[in-house]
This record gives sequence, structure tokens and C-alpha cells, in this order.
Amino acid sequence: MARSAVKVPLNEQAEVVVIGTGAGGGNVIRELCLSGVRVVALEAGPRLDADKDFEEDEVAMFNKLSWLDPVGVTGQDVTGSAAWICKTVGGSTTHWAGAALRMQPHEFKAKTTYGDIEGAALADWPIDYETLVPYYEKAERLLGVSGRVMPFAPGNTNFLALKRGADALGLNAHPGYMAINTEDYDGRGMCTQRGYCFQGCRNEAKWSSLFEAIPKAEATGWLDLRPNCQALSISTDSTGRATGVVYADPDGRIVEQKAQHVVLAGNSIQTPRLLLNSATSRFPDGLANGSGAVGRYYMRHMTASSYAKFPDPIHAYKGITMMGIVDAFHDNRPEERGFVAGFHLETIMLGPAFTAVFVSPGPLTSTQGSRALWGEPLADLMESYTHLAGLWIVGEDLPQAENRVTVDPHRKDQFGMPVPLVAVTDHPNDTAMREYAWAKAREIYQAAGATKVWDTPPYPATHNLGTCRMGADPETSVVNQFGQAHEVPNLFIADGSVFPTSGSENPTLTISALAIRQADYIMSLMAEEDAQEEMITAAK
Repeated sequence: MARSAVKVPLNEQAEVVVIGTGAGGGNVIRELCLSGVRVVALEAGPRLDADKDFEEDEVAMFNKLSWLDPVGVTGQDVTGSAAWICKTVGGSTTHWAGAALRMQPHEFKAKTTYGDIEGAALADWPIDYETLVPYYEKAERLLGVSGRVMPFAPGNTNFLALKRGADALGLNAHPGYMAINTEDYDGRGMCTQRGYCFQGCRNEAKWSSLFEAIPKAEATGWLDLRPNCQALSISTDSTGRATGVVYADPDGRIVEQKAQHVVLAGNSIQTPRLLLNSATSRFPDGLANGSGAVGRYYMRHMTASSYAKFPDPIHAYKGITMMGIVDAFHDNRPEERGFVAGFHLETIMLGPAFTAVFVSPGPLTSTQGSRALWGEPLADLMESYTHLAGLWIVGEDLPQAENRVTVDPHRKDQFGMPVPLVAVTDHPNDTAMREYAWAKAREIYQAAGATKVWDTPPYPATHNLGTCRMGADPETSVVNQFGQAHEVPNLFIADGSVFPTSGSENPTLTISALAIRQADYIMSLMAEEDAQEEMITAAK
């Protein structure tokens, strides 16, 4: 039987305040609460109910789930919009497709593997694949990953179209590891193939911290969950330790929650924004930013898509949105391909409204100089909707120091917080990889019998990485291997911003594994602190 939720007064120190409830924050919250740690969780958005609030309308759900507060974009951005991230309890795990892939061993050693590349700020991770394996395994059990803890999903028609072409070319198209139940698991039902994965899973078959981590934490009675509470800054004392979090409550009042430890899990845009907005005389360039690395090395994967028109109906919108994959190109073969690192091809399909906007976007939705479909070509595309198949290209992009998140000195949001600015320009390696991947996708679809293939540029970013990279050297990184800030020992970061490099895999499983490992580390530190206090008390 669930215990009543703890309520922590503002002027009383919570053992841990967690900012953000997505993959990073949600996993930390669950692990801490299950161990009896009192946690206050601040979430900028509302808590939605899958039965009452989710609906089969892509535009309506985009507006319900997305972070729609202003985010500026500079540089040669290839999408025209910074990011598609969520502002709701569960964060972007309410929107994600469910792909739960492990990074490859060589991707933890990108600097060693790829060497020195002009314009890229490559680094090796301070941990290796083997270090993360037990945490990957635990995350796969908690998320319920098909192919790991339950059978793979059956192939839908979008996957079968991809597989037909791949088979003809001698490539292996297969179901991917997905955090989507293919059978009843952990109190959540199995997938019913509704096809609205991006709009929130109404029957809770697709893992989200909204459905699993948060309810388990609440059942312990140790979670004080506060939706519609946007963090504005992190307070520190004269010794440089974090003492609390200043936030706007649901009524717009600016208040402060005192804290013994703070975990920041806001994503790779909002996390550096919060650190930069927490500058003090001790931290003049932003909290934990003595290295100058806060906000730098922003990555969002090398992405693009391909859509194909077939003579016969495909009905690609039916079933799991991203259930099939071709991973023949995820290794590193620079001599053969002309670029370092690799990419995946993953089945995807957009609803009618987003198909019209993104399949062949113009200057208002993508790169300057491109021309969107209009008139008869657009009508032909939309009339062919049931004959379309689609795939998403996701590959490793290279970190660059000037790809970064800063704050606008002139624009502020409704709470007076400076608006984030995201600067992104593709590295030549990213561009070469995208062109190669488009060519391979065209070959696959043409081999499958497609009559037309569209090379679709990236959508607004859903994989936001870097900006608070981990490393062993405080002079070049923000946090250590456990996500602990080098300069603020009781401040931790638990989101994709700690990635030194991106790898080529969808990042949610790695974020989850790192968060579980971080929670163990935080509890070990708390145990040490308690032991020291007992020794001091005994000595008195």
C-alpha cells in the first residue's frame, strides 16, 4: 500500500532536490526514494493523465507536451527551430519513440578511435562500456526493453517495406530494442499498435518515467512532486556548496526550496541555461563553469529522414512508430565512407500534418534556399499518404566548441529569466555522413520498389546532448564520471548534457543507466556524510 506523500517545507532542507522528471531525473528520483531518501522534484510543466489528456491528434499533443517557451537559434542551423523537447511530468520520455539502444564500446573512446579532426573537440569518456554494462542491464529491466527482457515486437508494414529493400541489397533489417511492452510487464499493458508513440502512449506500454519511475517513487511516500514549478537559479553559500533552488511556483510566486543536494536534469538546453543564470561573485561566469565548458559542445546527433512513395498501400502510420532498424552502417569505416563514426536507419512515420510540413520543408521550416512543396506536388504527396514509407537517420555528430547554448542578454521569459540561445553549425563530417546516409536510404527504398524518394532534412532536435560534458579534468569539463560538478560537490547533473560525445544511438537508455549509477553514488556520499556526523556527535 502506498504511503502518503511527504511534504517538505520550503525552509527545511530536502535531502535531494531534483530539477526535471524525464529519463535522467525520473531514474534518479525512483532510485533515491526506494532507498528512503526524501526528494523534492520540480517539474516546469503539468502532470498529464494518459486516459484523460492524451489524444490521437499530433498537433494537439505537440502543444500539450512541448516546451513552447522561446528558445533562440543562431548559426547555420539546419532545422530553423532549436529543439522538440517536452515540458511535462515525464519530460521527453512522454514523447520519445522508445528506442533503447546501448552505445558501442568504441564510442566511449571517440578521441582515441577517431583521432584528431580539424574543428572537432573530441574527447574520451571517463568511463568505458564495461563500466556501464550492469547499469544498462538494470535500466533495460526497469524500462522493459523488448529483445532484452521480453520478445521483440512484430514487424509492422513500414518495417516490412524497409526490410524488402534491405534484403534485396544483402543488408540486415531487424526489430530494434524498444522500451515498449510486447507483453504485460511490470504492471503496464502490452502495445496495441495504435501508432501514436510520439503523442504519448495512452495504454502506458511505452516506458515513460510518468508511468513507471514517478509512481514507484510516490508509492514509497518519500517524493514531494511539484508540477508547474520552473527552476530559475541554484543558490550557493560562501563555501561554494549548493543550498537550495529558486523557482516559480504554480501561482507565479518566486520561492526557494532549501536542499542538502541538488540534481539538475533539465536537458542540454535548460540545464546550462540554469547554471548560467546562477552566477554569483564566487561563480561569475555561471555556476560550476570555471572551465568555461558550460553550454559548449552542444550536440543533437546527425539526423535526417527519407520518405518513399510506393505503387501499393503501405499504411506505415499503423503500429509502433520506430520498431525496425538497419545498423549495417553504425561502425567506423572512414577509409571506405569518407567520414568517421556511424549511423542507424530507423523506421519512422509522421502524421498527416507533420508530413505536409517536414517531408519537403521550405525556408520557414528548414534551411534557407530550400523550397517547400506546394500546389500539385504537395497534393500528390498527401493523397499518397497511405502509400508512404519512412525512416529516420541518426548518427554520431562531432562536438564543436562553438556549437553551444548561451543566454540572451536582452530577451527574458515570463519569470524574468534570460532566454536560451542555441548556436549550431554542422561539422563537415556531419554533412558527409548525412549525404552518404541519404544515398543508402534511397538505394534501399528503390530496391524495395519505391517510385519516388524524398531526402528530408532534420526536424527540430529531439536528442539534445553535451553542454555540461563529463571528464576527469576540471579544467576542460563540468562534471566527473558520476555527474558530480567539479566545483560544487553537492550539485549533480543527470541528463544528456554530460555526454562528452554523442555516439550514434538514441540516448535515452544511456541517460537512464548513468542516472541509476549516479543515484547509487549520491547514496554512498550521503552514507559517508551521516557516518561523519555520527563520529562528530560521538566525539562530543
